Amino acid sequence: MKKTLMTGAAMAALVAGSVSAQDLSGETITVSGSWLSQEAEVIEAVFDIFEERTGATVKYVGSDSFEQQILIDSEAGSAPNIAIFPQPGLAADLASRGFLTPLKEGTAEWVRDNYAAGQSWVDLGTYANESGDEELYGMFFRVDLKSLVWYSPENFEDAGYEVPTSMEELKTLSDQIVADGGTPWCIGLGSGAATGWPATDWVEDLLLRTQTPDVYDAWVKNEIKFNDPRIVAAIEEFGAFARNDDYVAGGAGAVASTDFRDSPKGMFASPPQCYMHRQASFVPAFFPEGTVVGEDADFFYFPSYAEKELGNPVLGGGTLFAITNPSEGAQALVEFLRDPAAHEVWMAVGSFLTPHKGVDVSKFATDSARSMNDILLNATTFRFDGSDLMPGGVGAGSFWTGMVDYAGGKDAMEVATEIQSSWDALK
Repeated sequence: MKKTLMTGAAMAALVAGSVSAQDLSGETITVSGSWLSQEAEVIEAVFDIFEERTGATVKYVGSDSFEQQILIDSEAGSAPNIAIFPQPGLAADLASRGFLTPLKEGTAEWVRDNYAAGQSWVDLGTYANESGDEELYGMFFRVDLKSLVWYSPENFEDAGYEVPTSMEELKTLSDQIVADGGTPWCIGLGSGAATGWPATDWVEDLLLRTQTPDVYDAWVKNEIKFNDPRIVAAIEEFGAFARNDDYVAGGAGAVASTDFRDSPKGMFASPPQCYMHRQASFVPAFFPEGTVVGEDADFFYFPSYAEKELGNPVLGGGTLFAITNPSEGAQALVEFLRDPAAHEVWMAVGSFLTPHKGVDVSKFATDSARSMNDILLNATTFRFDGSDLMPGGVGAGSFWTGMVDYAGGKDAMEVATEIQSSWDALK
């Protein structure tokens, strides 16, 4: 079934790629990850190319309990050759326990030179081992983008609005929409047991736009506390949008109670209940049925402040390949990810973004995907979703609930201090 994703001619063209192949005939490389169904078919098509070039056999197993299973297998000494981690936190934990093998020498230099914001990807894949020494363990492949603002081009055209290119222009536009009698934003934090997480993305994006990346990194590690004035200021930046009755559809009081899946629908009402919605690349799944991205809805980069000169930071997520059971084939398979062909297979299917500067962007399935990837390639800094890197009790606990409290009117410093206390209690 996996062979149907591309024609024989297309496969032949990709097999004849740029990364030199080695003869691994007879070697089997085991790989595990969380990709299932169509995603599993696509990664198997990527592995097909590697098999054709090297003679190796790649066996992939996907699991919806990957995070638990890889830990069990590593502790039992039965880990696959390669594990595909959906976030770096678990990989860093396994590296600290001696369960990961450093990537081939020269990989870090290659990533710096060939990935947009390359040092960011090196940093995200570099962890301390049992001895406390830091080495590169992870190669990122497939990225998600969060720093997006969605809008209706028709609504903008009817009102005479232009897409802003700086945070200053975005705030000016928001004020103009209010002056014209409209509402600039739809914001919803509701998500069942996970209510609050959309606000954490706002805060993380705004912190990257008001402070240097090293501040973000130190905050995620709790080296800078939640109630540090710089972090509190980022929370208050979110409040400038979410706690302004004039800015938000339904008023500030509706932010915490509106489900994030419902919140973008106001852009498509007539007249529009809002003009903009900040959310990740996956949000079109919750647009009204029949909405065509690129026509009925489009997006722009959640801009940085021109006056702060902090470049174009991007917030997102991604998956990384790490070696959990070393072999010659495992290192070769990770090295194969340097080849544009490994990326272009998935680009042609859809739902795939990459920081690889060498890919043929004409291979993207849609113009929208190509435009999203342009944002990624123009990034000066990429940072992983901060809440996903924090301890679960904070990143998926007190940070979520604290943002709900803040949206409801609680003081930012008070909320930040309570979140910090929850982190301190984990020690």
